[in-house]
Amino acid sequence: MTVNYTRIGVVGAGAMGRGIAQIAAQAGSEVLLLDSFEGAAARGRDAIVAQWNKLHEKGRIDEATRDAQIARVKIAESAQALAGCDLVIEAVVENLEVKRKLFAELEAIVAPDATLATNTSSLSVTAIAAGLKHPERFAGFHFFNPVPLMKVVEVVAGFKTAPEVCTRLAGYAAQMGHSAVQAQDTPGFIVNHAGRGYGTEALRIVGEGVTDFVTVDRILREQAGFRLGPFELLDLTALDVSHPVMESIYRQYYDEPRYRPSVITAQRLAAGALGRKTGEGFYRYEDGAMQQAPEAPAPKLDTLPAVWVSPRAARRAELLRLVNTLGAQIDSGATASPQSLILVAPLGFDVTTVAAVDRLDATRTVGIDMLIDDAASKRRVLATNPATRRDMRDAAHALFARDGKAVSVIRDSGGFVTQRVIGTIVNIAADMCQQRVCTPGDLETAVQLGLGYPRGPLAMGNLYGPTNMLEVLFNMQTVYGDPRYRPSPWLRRRGALGLSLLHEEE
Repeated sequence: MTVNYTRIGVVGAGAMGRGIAQIAAQAGSEVLLLDSFEGAAARGRDAIVAQWNKLHEKGRIDEATRDAQIARVKIAESAQALAGCDLVIEAVVENLEVKRKLFAELEAIVAPDATLATNTSSLSVTAIAAGLKHPERFAGFHFFNPVPLMKVVEVVAGFKTAPEVCTRLAGYAAQMGHSAVQAQDTPGFIVNHAGRGYGTEALRIVGEGVTDFVTVDRILREQAGFRLGPFELLDLTALDVSHPVMESIYRQYYDEPRYRPSVITAQRLAAGALGRKTGEGFYRYEDGAMQQAPEAPAPKLDTLPAVWVSPRAARRAELLRLVNTLGAQIDSGATASPQSLILVAPLGFDVTTVAAVDRLDATRTVGIDMLIDDAASKRRVLATNPATRRDMRDAAHALFARDGKAVSVIRDSGGFVTQRVIGTIVNIAADMCQQRVCTPGDLETAVQLGLGYPRGPLAMGNLYGPTNMLEVLFNMQTVYGDPRYRPSPWLRRRGALGLSLLHEEE
């Protein structure tokens, strides 16, 4: 076995430090675990050993492997014990001065050619290294919790980091069984930066009164294919972790509107409604189980009005086939007859704008989100406008629920829910490539492994069409007048030229 680093130190015996120590020992390195709190390193080692014992009991590792790994993890009584390490990884509290003080101490102890690495998730690698005599041997090495299961690590070059240091760390990550992605030293690196769109846009939707937390989660799981809805995810990660990250990245980018946090999470954080760990967040939890009221059934109507579909509807041919399949009579007139339900399917615009611009009878007009192929989705989403009659709302709901597919009806919103959230995710990812935070390939890998999205954000943009993404964003910017939705030059140029969003210039 080739070991890039034969003897490493891990400072911090919390969950992150334990995870790093575990996979390092599994990779063949001797590991010295250090913690400033008395007894913490011993407890950390015991927890690691317990994990290996469980794996052995389940037949996942044999006895010889378990015993060899246990023998490789030792406790360091002081920082001086790390003198012989060729790599030291810090996983202590996210405090700049604490980290600077620690590394100043370590630099005076370890050998001149030893690598120093920080597991920081939100602080500047350059800022941590600023007081070092040899910042060229210092880099970010950011793992995700739980480390043995989250198979991605961000290798972050500070302003003065030598390229070979990052190359060696990336090689060591591969030996640990992890995928290394290379990131520039920018706020949030890759994963926490790319993740800004999902939660913040969902919060914005709820903050506008478009719909509630549960409905947003249902839509993004069942229409867009996300594993967890944004509010389920916020409850899982806990607001005392998530909200400070939102604020930190927003402030570090000098109040960039794309990363704007929400007063909703600030208030819930102040109230202590943090999520699963407190038993209450966006959902309530009893014995760890999320409590959720059942979805109301769709209305049952004996007769339905004829349906007129706007000539400018997205996926119009597909929408007409769907309406026909569901058994509604299609109004094929150039304009809607006086009794027909009027269907529009805008990209980025709200139903109100379409009804006003196209001079439609707003009382009979309902929108449907057709960004995603209906056959690829488990839920349909309709939107009313402030003038929509209740009978027309119910008729649209009953029609699109006829085949048993779930239907959500929301209030008017530029971009419905899915268009808004996916458009924001794709736009932020495109701008990360524009800023050269990382390569498109590393961004896709980091997001899929670190955030668990159904596909990388650039691949998502390609799937739904770069020109469609541009239309969604331009129209949302028109509706809201908010620079949050301005399209990134990376997206604009590739959309205009018909290029893949994964395309890099030579």
